[in-house]
Amino acid sequence: MLVLLVYMPVWMSETDNTIGQTEEDVLKPAYTAKNITTTLYDDSGSLNHRVFAQTMEHYDQLGFVLFQKPEYTVYLNQGQTPWQVTANEGTLYNNNLIELESKVRVRNLQSNEFVRTIETDFIKINLDDKTLFSDQPVVIRGTEFVVNSNGIKGDLSSQQYELIDHVQTTFSPGS
Repeated sequence: MLVLLVYMPVWMSETDNTIGQTEEDVLKPAYTAKNITTTLYDDSGSLNHRVFAQTMEHYDQLGFVLFQKPEYTVYLNQGQTPWQVTANEGTLYNNNLIELESKVRVRNLQSNEFVRTIETDFIKINLDDKTLFSDQPVVIRGTEFVVNSNGIKGDLSSQQYELIDHVQTTFSPGS
């Protein structure tokens, strides 16, 4: 009985350390990469999106990837009509949902489209159905207009957008 009482605290502390190390391991990235470009394709083999990031940290057990200075190129319709999305920080989840934060800019790479850029401090983009959502202030710019809103829902493929709380639109024809 005396031996059990003497060694019990040692056994208990070893168990706690093992559990603590496992929890700490979950919070550490499985791997980290710098200045990396990744290209992903959809189920039919068409180009879906490409991402470049200054730093990428992949957290396997938590199910997401963190990016510093990400530059996403989102392709529509079998690799056509790309959009480029940049931000200071980004998180890609296993379900192909990206959340971008801080100086987010969504830019249409086609010169003849109605919406040219969308700027905000936070946006979610579903890479599967090419939809976006933000509940933060948004500035939408086109060739002859600027729209200010307190949020947006949109579809990059159809280019249909819904302003959550429209604030102001300014038209500048001919500029």
